[in-house]
Amino acid sequence: MEILQLTRKEMSQLLLCLNGAREDSPLTILREAWSSTHQHAIQNGQSFSAFITTSLSPIFEKLIKADKTERGLSLHDIVALGNQIEYTHFSVTAVQNWVKRDMKEWIGTPRNGKKYSIEQAALLYIIEDLKATLDFESIRKLFSLIFNNPEDHKDDLINPIDLYAAYSSIFEEMDADNDHIVDTAAVQSTGGRAKPMMDSLIQIKARDFADTLTHLNADQKEAIIHTIVIAILSIQSAFFQTLSRRSLNAALFLRNLHS
Repeated sequence: MEILQLTRKEMSQLLLCLNGAREDSPLTILREAWSSTHQHAIQNGQSFSAFITTSLSPIFEKLIKADKTERGLSLHDIVALGNQIEYTHFSVTAVQNWVKRDMKEWIGTPRNGKKYSIEQAALLYIIEDLKATLDFESIRKLFSLIFNNPEDHKDDLINPIDLYAAYSSIFEEMDADNDHIVDTAAVQSTGGRAKPMMDSLIQIKARDFADTLTHLNADQKEAIIHTIVIAILSIQSAFFQTLSRRSLNAALFLRNLHS
């Protein structure tokens, strides 16, 4: 049975939908995500048989049926939804520690009654990405550049959902062959051949995005650029960590199998 998972870009679009920033329904977002990986079956009239072999997570089923006016998520919902993002490893215990201790001042208490806002969910997904390369102290310092005063969300340089959508979209744009690795093709320069470092290429894309934020000054744009570069490099690192874990699991599972 195939399990439907989302790319980070697709998850960012779902968050925008849940926050009311998009008119699409969660079902539309999920349908588009499924269709993007089943074009062959759709083109050959086999979409029904392909879909019935796909397992939808209970959290997806819950969001499909939910009232559109409900824009909050429980911590368990956030974890369940986060685990539908490709190569992520959420646990309720870890996220509870972030909320109650490690990132308490930045996440805050539930903003929608007993539920957390979609922006708070986005912050947790950003933390999950960043922790592949940064410790919590570094993440807190980075957040202080982007979100300023954790008690006042009006002074944020960018909405957490928009930040998540920005670096997720740039990552997918730079992964043209969909192999989960940022493409770093060699380029020709007037002084001979040169191959830019991955972070230099990401900076170019990040700067293009930052330049669209006309309400920010130069220093604030630089903070956005650096954050996007760090986030994308962290996503890349998370992918390689996942490959490493899979190789270890395979080695342990297959040990002595042919003896």
